[in-house]
Amino acid sequence: MSIRILLVDDHPIVRAGLRAVVQARGVSVIGEAATGEEAVALAADLRPDVVLCDLRLGAGMDGVATTIALRALPDAPAVLILTTFDHDAQIIRAVEAGAAGYLLKDVGTDVIARAIADAAAGSAVPTPGGDTRLVAALRAPRVTLTAREQEVLALVATGAGNREIAARLFISEATVKTHVVHLLEKLGVESRSAAAAEARRRGLLGE
Repeated sequence: MSIRILLVDDHPIVRAGLRAVVQARGVSVIGEAATGEEAVALAADLRPDVVLCDLRLGAGMDGVATTIALRALPDAPAVLILTTFDHDAQIIRAVEAGAAGYLLKDVGTDVIARAIADAAAGSAVPTPGGDTRLVAALRAPRVTLTAREQEVLALVATGAGNREIAARLFISEATVKTHVVHLLEKLGVESRSAAAAEARRRGLLGE
């Protein structure tokens, strides 16, 4: 059965181009919207498998707010964000809100078709660099560390042992051990090296 998608972009010419591209790959375009509000209303009525949504819409809801509203619907569709620049900070917010991933507007038709198929299947869509880990990390529950845990984590990531960490932070080794245990629990890992790797993946080390 053909994947059913809804196109959301405030520029009719862009929507027309996307429609031509995806229909040529056997994807069924069941609706188009120029605003986030219109997209949510149409999605609730038409129940698409995937919504291809521009990050920067005109007045009203932007792509992030639209993603949040779409993902809150019963039988929520997968959301693929379209953007012009891959360094747009709003991309992170959209993925954290539940978007399956994002696509640059100048990608090839094969990339668009593959991304739509991945999103419809419930998979994380690779970033333009081909990596799914960023999307997976952003969609994971956010980890909140105390200031002291952040300090311990930074030293753990350098390979420092408990004694060295205790001396550097002027705390006892027992206290260091307690912080490390909490870090492992929060990061969902079982070793110090895994904690450092997971922290880097989640952008918790500020490197």
